[in-house]
Amino acid sequence: MEQSRNRPDRSKGQPYRAGLRVLILLGLFLGSSLFAGAQTSDTANNGPDTLFVPDTLTTDPDTLPADTLIRLPSTLKQKEQFSAPVRYKAADSIRLVLDSNLVHMFRGCNLGYEKITLESDYVRIAFDDKLLYARGLPDSTGRLAGNPRFTEGGEEFRAREMKYNFDTRKGLIYQVITQDGDGYLHGELIKKLPNDIINIRHGKYTTCSNEHPHFEFRFTRSKVIPDDKIITGPAYLVIADVPTPLVVPFGLFPNKKGQRSGILIPTYGESANRGFYFENFGYYWGINDYLDLELRGDIYTRGSWAVKTKTNYNVRYKYRGSLGLRYALNITGDQGSVDYAKNRDYAINWTHQQSEKARPNSRFSSSVNIVSSKFNQFNPTSSNDYLSNTFQSSVAYQTSWEGKYFLTASLNHRQNVITHAFDLTLPELSFSVNRFYPLRNAQRAGKPRWYDNISVQYKMNARNALNTYDTLLFSEGMWDRFTHGMKHSIPISNSLKVLKYFNLTNTINYDERWYLRRVEQVWNTDTLIQGNDTTVGYLVKDTVNGLNMVRDFSFTSSLTTRIYGMFNFRKGPVTAIRHVLTPTLSFSYRPDFGTPAWGYYDEYTDGSGNVRRYSYYDGFIFGTVPDGRSGRLNFSLANNLEMKVRSRKDTVSGTRKVVLIENFTLTTSYDLAKDSLRWAPLSMSGRTTLFRNIFLTYSSRWDPYAVNSTGRNIDRYEWDAHGRLLRFDNANWALSLNWRLNDKALQARRETDKGTEGERNDLDRDMVNYVDFNIPWNLSAAYSVQYGILADKLTRERDAEVTTHTLQLNGDVNLTPKWKIGFGSNYDILQKKISYSSVDIYRDLHCWEMRFNWIPLGFRKSWNFTINVKSAMLQDLKLNRKKDFRDYY
Repeated sequence: MEQSRNRPDRSKGQPYRAGLRVLILLGLFLGSSLFAGAQTSDTANNGPDTLFVPDTLTTDPDTLPADTLIRLPSTLKQKEQFSAPVRYKAADSIRLVLDSNLVHMFRGCNLGYEKITLESDYVRIAFDDKLLYARGLPDSTGRLAGNPRFTEGGEEFRAREMKYNFDTRKGLIYQVITQDGDGYLHGELIKKLPNDIINIRHGKYTTCSNEHPHFEFRFTRSKVIPDDKIITGPAYLVIADVPTPLVVPFGLFPNKKGQRSGILIPTYGESANRGFYFENFGYYWGINDYLDLELRGDIYTRGSWAVKTKTNYNVRYKYRGSLGLRYALNITGDQGSVDYAKNRDYAINWTHQQSEKARPNSRFSSSVNIVSSKFNQFNPTSSNDYLSNTFQSSVAYQTSWEGKYFLTASLNHRQNVITHAFDLTLPELSFSVNRFYPLRNAQRAGKPRWYDNISVQYKMNARNALNTYDTLLFSEGMWDRFTHGMKHSIPISNSLKVLKYFNLTNTINYDERWYLRRVEQVWNTDTLIQGNDTTVGYLVKDTVNGLNMVRDFSFTSSLTTRIYGMFNFRKGPVTAIRHVLTPTLSFSYRPDFGTPAWGYYDEYTDGSGNVRRYSYYDGFIFGTVPDGRSGRLNFSLANNLEMKVRSRKDTVSGTRKVVLIENFTLTTSYDLAKDSLRWAPLSMSGRTTLFRNIFLTYSSRWDPYAVNSTGRNIDRYEWDAHGRLLRFDNANWALSLNWRLNDKALQARRETDKGTEGERNDLDRDMVNYVDFNIPWNLSAAYSVQYGILADKLTRERDAEVTTHTLQLNGDVNLTPKWKIGFGSNYDILQKKISYSSVDIYRDLHCWEMRFNWIPLGFRKSWNFTINVKSAMLQDLKLNRKKDFRDYY
């Protein structure tokens, strides 16, 4: 039975309680537990001052007077209760039908039950059967709107119509769209089972987010197992509503989050000098949450092949890294022809990073990059690999104690694939002690004594190294060619304030080298016969094993201060100019460690009667001690010039600082221990930055002594010989320009970032690799020139030469909101040649993308055209055509 009465007039002061009456009525019907946690319905009215709007789909609106309380007859049996509260609201109205125990909700309905959320414009709930029905309603134009949106756990469904049973948790959904992982499922009819498995009839699968997708795999039947896979019957690919002949007997789409094991689809094509190929075919194995393995292979019809493995590991808060091993047999040309070549190449890559939280006082890291000389010529993974000539590796362990003592153990490698030079350090140990003050008393009060500032440091470095060629690795006698040694350094210093404005620093440096052998040289006057060659007299080197300690020490005293000069202007745009001079006077002394008393040097007489002086430790890993005594006075004068100009942009001081000369330094020295040519050449160096983007550096050398007819310095001043204070020797100028021009969005991004120069460079590299349509255009230019001047010592003529002159351009522009073109080029102005250049074209096709890369010149001359699906799940659904750079050679 339905009771209806017109709503009381609020002007008479009667309170409005429509939402509360609905809650009371439903609470009596369903029992107290049904609404134990329910929210009060605020949607029977649109607000406290809004009149009730009756249901537009019914003829008899249902309302209750404010003072009416309906109680259910005692003969009515209470139905089985829900297991949890039902939360609901509606923007238009909520209508209760008592005789059939139904609730109708209209417009903007929102219903919640346990983990279930439903949004729709019309919802009907049958409490007796615990059934829910939802669909959309036509809007003012007659178009269906407010279609059901059903969410349970992590699953979401959008449909035209749906039915759901709260008790059995089964449901039927009509014309549904649901996102599952990275893909979208469309179905005419979906049946949801209690275990969350979904059966679909007449459906399609796609990664396109449009309601009418650009492409899909169509099928008649399908089953979706959440967080596992999607299985379909026979399926075929449809692109732009056009069926394609790509048909599969069944479909298997993984929708498991995280890593997934599976086959890696290869790329195929033809190489001019290696034949038809399949590249990067393999299998990916997700071993567990911490470890995976990738196996790939290449095969060519002319005999070339490659095997590539890579494993990634990651233990959160402990460490992460990857290990890659690659081996390739590269055959080019036809056997027996002139251009035939067969190379066995390899590459080893290992990176490891330890989390800072794992062990705060110790850290293990690695960066290993070892390749054969021709591996990246045929098997590069990026342009940087192909263009790089030098590779280096480091495996290091670092630890510390009490923040004072530091130990580092490392293995290092460096190689050049052009010269084949290969340097190994196995291993290198470094130990250091932080600066400490042995005479300082922390408990003493008052002014510090002069000896309180005496500080001591300690550094130890031990190294076992080999300098060889990659072709001689693991050859006979390789381990005997390693050189090793240990060096200890102890600097003792003291800093004092002298006459209030001067800083005096005294330092004693003590170095000691430990070697396990020394090399003695003797001239043998016997005749040496080697084949058809006869030599009278030859040098014999004899290695004597044993512990050898090679010591040296020196003393340095330095006095420095700063002098400021300021000139103010009352008128004009310049308000002040400041000049800062930093003069430094230092004295250094070193004894003569070449005397026989020290035992570090010796002599022999060759076959021509010339006396040759040598050290037992020449060419050793830490070198030998200096020969001869030195007592040198060093002079330097550093200059800095700045000015202040008026600025309207600065609202605080009204001025801004402009640096005219960042640094200009003059240095020379006078050696008291020499008997002639005591003055060292005067060196000048400077640098400054103009207009924030132009960097200018300068250096020159001026000699105070004249030269003889052979061009060697003589003990005669240039002033006495030619009336000049100094003789010009050489000079170098370098200018570089880094210019970036872009729209306001990019400029704001850089202003917000305000990172270091390295971070800005990383940002620019990201713009090259990552297509960002939010930046309409971007242009950067880099210009570099080095200019050298060398004077002839005899004729005093100056020969000027430009040693480096290059120009680099990079940029990209949005032709349309979906088209972007980018370019990059390097031009050597001296050689008049264009080096590495590239053109990139990108087209955003919504769920697809098109890329075209063209390198028109140089060793990397090639082009590559690709159309592929954006989603990583269907990354192998693509069309690729290319002309590889290796096909041109």
